[in-house]
This record gives sequence, structure tokens and C-alpha cells, in this order.
Amino acid sequence: MVSVLVVNDQSLQRLALRMLLTAEPGLTVVGEAADGDEAIRASAALRPDVVLMDSGLSGADALDTIRRIARPAARTRTPAPAPAPAPAPGFSGEAAAASRVLMLTAAEREADAWAALRAGAGGFLLNDADPAELTAAIRVVAAGDAVITPGLTRALIDAVRQQHTVRPLPRASGPGALTGRERDVLIAVAAGWTNAEIAQWLSIAPTTVKTHVSNVLTKIGARARVQAVTFAYESGLIRPAA
Repeated sequence: MVSVLVVNDQSLQRLALRMLLTAEPGLTVVGEAADGDEAIRASAALRPDVVLMDSGLSGADALDTIRRIARPAARTRTPAPAPAPAPAPGFSGEAAAASRVLMLTAAEREADAWAALRAGAGGFLLNDADPAELTAAIRVVAAGDAVITPGLTRALIDAVRQQHTVRPLPRASGPGALTGRERDVLIAVAAGWTNAEIAQWLSIAPTTVKTHVSNVLTKIGARARVQAVTFAYESGLIRPAA
């Protein structure tokens, strides 16, 4: 069951989204928030799998809200308490605490995609998407994949092209550090393919694809697939068509 926190400053829109998602098998709405501050508190308390957030959110700065939801360590600057007992093997406390953020955005706000992705957003969907697109996108983001509409992909590419000062990447984290198979996987990820599609293309198991994706993220210093997409364009591994 995928748990969702709905964040929108319009009460009628929150109600409509709740009704839509509650009626969908496999999805459950665990809470609502009307602004960024409420969203941060609710996310920390409820630990939803996905935070469905409107890009025109009021209250706390939208980018700060994304950062503090997607990266729980950024929620507070208070010194950390004494270390807790080590987690069981295979369990990551930070990963368990982090929710994935899916943004609903208006077409005229597509240019904001770059900054939001940098902040940790896991995907974007135009707010005129149909119900089937929305529920599918929630499931994809919950599974750890990225959702970016074609128009937003173009805005992202344009933003990468316009970067005048891109911080040089350490040699160890450049494309040369990847194996041939890892490069293939990264190219497919940057093209928007899911793990299942990559597995079918490369004739390998989906679990093997997950391992390759994890290795790629580690080598390039990325936190999520969307950052891997920007890396693929910044490094020249993929060159968008004119």
C-alpha cells in the first residue's frame, strides 16, 4: 500500500485529490497539509511514501520544503542526539524517514523544474494530467523511479544548457568511472526508462538493474535518479537533440 500526503493550499483541491486517490486500489491518503510548514510537520509525523505537492505552495519556501521533506537531516539544525543503537542489517533509518516528493505544476512554471530537482523532488506532473496519469506517477515515484513530463524534460535540458558555471566533477565521479553496463543503465535512466524496461532491454533481472543504478548513484555522488539524469546531460553522456 502506497501512502500519500496531499499538500495543496486549496481545500477543494485537497478534497478532490483525497477522494480520487482513496478510491484507487493500493493507494491511501494518510494526511493533508495546506502550506509548506504544515507539509514538513506532517511528513515528519506520518512518514508517507509520497508527498503530492502543488508547486504554487504558500508558507515556507517551496524549495526549502522539498529539501526538508526529501532529506530529513535538513529538517533541523539542532545538534544530533547521542547515537542510537545500530540498525539491523539492510535497514537505513534515513531512507525510512525520507518521503519522495511528486510535484504538480502548471505549464508556465516548467522552468522551476531544475531548482526543484536539485532540492530533491522525485518527479513532476502537469496539474492538468488525467487521473490515470496521476495515480501511475505516484506509484512510479514511490518505487524510486523518476517522473518527468516531456515538456518538463525540455525545460530541464534548457536549464542545463544555460548553466554558465557548472562545478567540475571529481575525476573519480566522471563518466569514465562507470563500467560499460553502468553507462548503458545511466543512459536508459536519463531517457526515462523504468527498471523493468531497462531489464528487458539488457536481458537482465530487475534486481540487477537496481544494483547497477545504486552503483551509478554512488559513483557520481547522486542521491536519486533525477540527479543522475542531470549528470548525464552535464557530463555530455547524453546530448539532447536540437
